[in-house]
Amino acid sequence: MLRDIRRWGPPVLLISPSLVLVGVFVYGLIAVNTYTSMTDMHTAAQTTGRAPVEFVGLANYWELLGSDSFQHSLKNLGLYTVVFLGGALLFGFMWAWLLDRPVRYEGVFRSIYLFPMAVSFIASGVVWRWLLNANTGDNATGLNRLFQMVGLSFLQNGWWNNVNVGITAIAIPAIWQLSGYIMALFLAGFRGIPEELREAARVDGASEFQLYRMVVFPQLTPILLSAVIVIGHMSLKVFDLIMSISKPANYQTKVPAIDMFLFKSQYDYANSAAVGAILLVIVAVLIVPYLVHVAREGRR
Repeated sequence: MLRDIRRWGPPVLLISPSLVLVGVFVYGLIAVNTYTSMTDMHTAAQTTGRAPVEFVGLANYWELLGSDSFQHSLKNLGLYTVVFLGGALLFGFMWAWLLDRPVRYEGVFRSIYLFPMAVSFIASGVVWRWLLNANTGDNATGLNRLFQMVGLSFLQNGWWNNVNVGITAIAIPAIWQLSGYIMALFLAGFRGIPEELREAARVDGASEFQLYRMVVFPQLTPILLSAVIVIGHMSLKVFDLIMSISKPANYQTKVPAIDMFLFKSQYDYANSAAVGAILLVIVAVLIVPYLVHVAREGRR
């Protein structure tokens, strides 16, 4: 017993402050949020303790998931995630593939592609709000004005003002900002593949297409999975970009994070907490399988 204490005591004491902090400020607050989401705390009086609060179970969740407004937010979130994820992966991989070949001034191109990451979503959103202006014709500005000047007026559109697919326009600045990060991930993957593997494939008579399909792409699978997880969870939490380009009350660009902000601003803490719990579940569905996969790979 004493031997076990001497063996495990110092490591446990070393990590105990982190365990306490994580337990209180992560899992503790998740528990508080979950409990709040199962109450009828919908008014300012209840949030200040002047009115009683009752436990209602999953009623808030059923009401949210059954409302057309929240279903629209979920649909917008799905569209945004698909466009953001697909665009960032496409451009990031393409730039990494081009830079993997011998290119003069590679450092300059890398810096150009990575520069948008240094800009906050709020700052870039202010610029993109002007670029994605919905005015057309003589009042056109931003990209619509550019299309008009180069004779492509048929490409002018309402951008994020479209009720059905307007959220996909918000994904454009997100793609511009994160593609450089994905490029860095894939470029590191390309550079991490031993040149001997490529040479061996070429000696065996593999074409360039077969080389990438049979040798390079399988080596990039962990990079792809990591990129999908990073971009996927970032898209689920999108908030500041929408706030800077659109407005919280705009129906066409509503997502669950915006709903959570609006509920909280109206002292509807129960529904705000319920939205947060739903987002946590969605993130967990994406992240937990990845963590399980990584843990299994680590044991092999």
